[in-house]
Amino acid sequence: MMQKPIFTGSCVAIVTPFTATGIDFDKLEELIEFQIKEGTDAILICGTTGEASTMPDAEHKSAIEFTVKKVNGRVPVIAGTGSNDTHHAIELSVFAEKSGADAILSVTPYYNKTTQEGIYRHFKAIAESIKIPVILYNVPSRTNLNIAVSTISRLAEIENIHAVKECNFGQVGEIINLCGDKLYVYSGEDGNIVPLLSLGGKGVISVMANIIPRDTHNMVAEYLNGNSDIARKLQLKAYPLINALFCEVNPIPIKTAMNIMGMCVGECRMPLIEMSEEGVKRLKAELLSYGII
Repeated sequence: MMQKPIFTGSCVAIVTPFTATGIDFDKLEELIEFQIKEGTDAILICGTTGEASTMPDAEHKSAIEFTVKKVNGRVPVIAGTGSNDTHHAIELSVFAEKSGADAILSVTPYYNKTTQEGIYRHFKAIAESIKIPVILYNVPSRTNLNIAVSTISRLAEIENIHAVKECNFGQVGEIINLCGDKLYVYSGEDGNIVPLLSLGGKGVISVMANIIPRDTHNMVAEYLNGNSDIARKLQLKAYPLINALFCEVNPIPIKTAMNIMGMCVGECRMPLIEMSEEGVKRLKAELLSYGII
C-alpha cells in the first residue's frame, strides 16, 4: 500500500508578487498567511500561476526557500521544479528537497517535447535524484504533449512518484483504473474538481484558490465527507467565475482579480501583459456576482 497523500483538499497554485526588480517577499508572506488562515491544505510555489518560467534560477530558488521557511510545516509546500531540460529539472528538484519542500511538481517537457519513452526516462531520472514525493504535471494545452495513460502507469511503479496533476480529464478514469492505489490524482482544472473527486481523485491544485481559498477547500472537504450536494453547489456557483479567470491566459486574470480586490500583487511579467478592457469588465462582473467585491 502506498504512502498517504501529500495533501487531500485544495492546494493553491500561489501567484508570485513581483516588483520592478524581483519578488515582493513581504507581499508573498502576506499571501501565504492569508491562505493558511483560510484553510488551504497545501501551497504550490513556482508553478505556472507563479510564473516560474520567467524566473532566473537564483530567484526561483529564493522563492522556494522563503515559502518553506514562512510556512514552517503548517501545511505541505510543493515546489514547482519542472523543466524541458532534464538536468535542469534535477538541479531544481535537488535544491527544493534540500530547502525542505515536502514534494515537487514536475511538468511534462514542452517545446523540444519527446517520445513516451523519453517522458518515462525524464521523470524517472528526476524521481531518482531525490527522496521526496514527485507529482507529475500533465497539461497538454500548454506543453502540446500528453503523458499517455500507459506511461503514467509505468511511472506509478517508481517509489516516490506519488501523484499526477491531471488537466486531461478524459483520461482520469483510465488512470485510476490502471494505477489503483499506486498513484493519487489531483485536478489541474478548477472546473473539474467535483467530477474528478467522483472518480476517486484527492483534490485540486487550484488557481481560483488564490481568491476563494475557503470555498475551494470546502468543495473538496464536503465531497469527501459525504456531502456531495454541498460540493456540487459550490462547484456550480464557481463556474462563471472560473470561466472569467480563464478567459485570457493564466495568470493574467487571477492577478488582475487580486488587484481589483485590493491585494496589490503587481503585474505579470512579459510576455504576459495586462488584461484587456473587455476581460476586466467581465472579471469584475463575476467577482461582484460571486460576492467577493
